[in-house]
Amino acid sequence: MVPVLIVLNAGSSSLKFQVFDVLDGAEPQLVWKGLYEGLGGNAHFVVKDAGGIVLRDEIWDEGRPTSHEEALTHLVAWLSQFREERQPVAIGHRVVHGGEIFSAPAIVDESVLQRLEVLVPLAPLHQPHNLEPIRIVRRRLPEMPQVACFDTAFHQSQSDIATLYALPREMRERGVRRYGFHGLSYDYISSVLEGYDQHVAERRVVVAHLGNGASLCALKGGVSIATTMGFSALDGLPMGTRCGTVDAGVVFYMLREMSLSPGEAERLLYTKSGLLGVSGISNDMRTLRAREAVDTNAKRAIEMFVYRIVREIGSLVAALGGIEGIVFTGGIGENDGATRAEVIEGLAWAGFTLDDVANRTGGPLISSGKGPKAWVIPTNEELVIARQTRSVLSTMPSRIAS
Repeated sequence: MVPVLIVLNAGSSSLKFQVFDVLDGAEPQLVWKGLYEGLGGNAHFVVKDAGGIVLRDEIWDEGRPTSHEEALTHLVAWLSQFREERQPVAIGHRVVHGGEIFSAPAIVDESVLQRLEVLVPLAPLHQPHNLEPIRIVRRRLPEMPQVACFDTAFHQSQSDIATLYALPREMRERGVRRYGFHGLSYDYISSVLEGYDQHVAERRVVVAHLGNGASLCALKGGVSIATTMGFSALDGLPMGTRCGTVDAGVVFYMLREMSLSPGEAERLLYTKSGLLGVSGISNDMRTLRAREAVDTNAKRAIEMFVYRIVREIGSLVAALGGIEGIVFTGGIGENDGATRAEVIEGLAWAGFTLDDVANRTGGPLISSGKGPKAWVIPTNEELVIARQTRSVLSTMPSRIAS
């Protein structure tokens, strides 16, 4: 019987999962991947094999209450049909915020869970949903090992100065500092970049994780030096519905002059801003690209997004002291050739030259000439979670082979 790891990534109304074979010290191998979406309403369940063939696609009856707990119960039941072939031995979870305590993945016990709950105010739209499946599994399957893998951990390599805000020291002592996010994605890119370009991997690179959530990370020799997100996942680049960096005075203006409550202001900044807010149309880049030729607001939102990416890359190049490469990843970074082309055009000052044909076909190498290299590399956060979970559990030989 083959041991398998289940990887879970929970959102407010969704639950993504992947199942990996893990045996004899080899790289985890994807077996199935799937999604529960529309939880709390008209839920949809789909699962595919490693080759992308749909194995099950169903919509649960309208009006049926569908919670994360029901989704997990359904997943366990679905997996049980394979129990003669494969045995789940652990569950790895994506957890957005590990604070200053967790610089590496951790086996979840009650003490760890309590410390993660303390971090909820630092990631209010993510952390509660990440922790809910952990609680459910602890109730339903108390003997199943669970490992929390953190989006913040990869950035713990940054210097104290890089993480510091110019605020009173007592605020730093309360944990108010730059953390950085998307670390699981950056960890994956760092781990595979050498296979694409060893010269670039060993030197100075900016990775652009561009999607509905977006950030940049400066890597030197594969290690995080600086990143655009800070105390929360609200900072840095404008995103699908998040504002990115704004003057803190804007928040005071919303509270005082617009009479918004803190909760209303938070929702505006997290869910009504970014590409959606500027365009007034959509947070989906595909929709905006389809409208940009005829809608000035769609065009304006795209131009702002690209401008901010190029400007923030400039700041990371300064932190690195130069640049040998850029990597595009994430939903927009991997699939939107127009955005990649506009960013590379904006980086002509750094010596980048676009290969138009390669960019239209998705690369992976999309630059030309002898200057810095530009790559398109699909990210794989779930594989990183599987790797980290396997590593943590390697001390438990009764559970998983080392």
